[in-house]
Amino acid sequence: MPNMSMTKNPMPSQDPDVRNKNFKEVALGYTEEQAKDEAARCLNCKNKPCVSGCPVEVNIPAFIAEVAAGNFEEAYQIISLSSSLPAVCGRVCPQESQCEKNCVRGIKGEPVAIGRLERFVADYHMANAKEKAEKPAPNGHKAAVIGSGPSGLACAGDLAKKGYEVTIFEALHLAGGVLAYGIPEFRLPKSIVQKEIDGLKDLGVKIDTNVVIGKTISIDELMDEFGFESVFIGSGAGLPRFMNIPGENLNGVYSANEFLTRINLMKAYKEDSKTPIKHPEKTVVVGGGNVAMDAARCAKRLGSDVTIVYRRTQAELPARAEEVEHAMEEGIKFAFLNNPVEVEGDNGWVKSVKCQVMELSDPDESGRRKPVAVEGKFNDIECDCMIMSIGTSPNPLIKSTTEGLDTEKWGGIIADETGLTSRKGVYAGGDAVTGAATVILAMGAGKKAAAAMDAYMQTL
Repeated sequence: MPNMSMTKNPMPSQDPDVRNKNFKEVALGYTEEQAKDEAARCLNCKNKPCVSGCPVEVNIPAFIAEVAAGNFEEAYQIISLSSSLPAVCGRVCPQESQCEKNCVRGIKGEPVAIGRLERFVADYHMANAKEKAEKPAPNGHKAAVIGSGPSGLACAGDLAKKGYEVTIFEALHLAGGVLAYGIPEFRLPKSIVQKEIDGLKDLGVKIDTNVVIGKTISIDELMDEFGFESVFIGSGAGLPRFMNIPGENLNGVYSANEFLTRINLMKAYKEDSKTPIKHPEKTVVVGGGNVAMDAARCAKRLGSDVTIVYRRTQAELPARAEEVEHAMEEGIKFAFLNNPVEVEGDNGWVKSVKCQVMELSDPDESGRRKPVAVEGKFNDIECDCMIMSIGTSPNPLIKSTTEGLDTEKWGGIIADETGLTSRKGVYAGGDAVTGAATVILAMGAGKKAAAAMDAYMQTL
């Protein structure tokens, strides 16, 4: 019998006043009973509208049907045919704007909790699977992947399953890319990321860390001297942007990238950290995306009073609604319709942020309302820490050291729909091509590139 409840099974989670003081995972996950009950809400539609909303085209109705029947491992095997990182995607994908957006149950009520079910299935597999993935027979071809973020891992996983000898080159000392340095522990435990990476190693994927492509070695050398027949560039978009306003160079002003890397990768919040970070009393975070929410929630866990400054209203916040809700529950303040124009300091350290008061214009032809300054109106917000989260760009190192690699003016690598760049045998995808986007979109790009690289190398 289908479960015709109009609402999802709620996700068990830590109490807001407890979790805002620790870095443990906020969402605790479904029980087996909750998972089966939620899975029973799926109508198993013949035309599978949810699948069309998934960038990696997971057979969602099929895996959910197995969950409803209590066949959790079978459900995992269905997901793994399309996704290399189900435990990650179940936690951080914006399902509400993708698969769940197309769910028929969402027309008159809440959609099926596809992401929560994917997380449950992946966690069940990790806890209960005893056998490692079987390494495919080698096919005699070699491929290199630059970057161990979502697009690189997806590309490497798909190629390894086809028997390619795959090596991932990672600039940092730990694999995972943005999954390791960008997304906080309370949203994505690093043990989960490591288990997903270990699964790729079982398939034969090699990972070389502390290798900066463009400095340590070039793409030309990878292909001409080391015998890699095809290369995938998945180096992400790790170059932070700033507002270029007075005072941005004061002590206590961070890019979100630096702040989150120190917290997530270097564990700077721990008392015994080798690279400790100052625990601020008052923090201002500039921006309204998921990264801004992550930075704000990390600062809160350091004991800071946190205010997010955003030049539009709450209705225009680009962050996931769930992340905004969690931030508000944890006591983070929001200063909407404010735009920083100057960072004021004292003895070399930030002491306050001067903000121009904004208002939204009348809708233009596209219906968009732009923020415009309210003349003569300003707000001063006290802080001893300021975190800039207004976007990132691809690192220019690869393009500046690779002959014949065409790029956009803003730094993105130019690639066609298969990921092919202007260089023969060289493919690219994820944030290195699009600029900062979502984990699942990067994975989708990695999968498309892997398919194209496979077709290319089979002609050699």
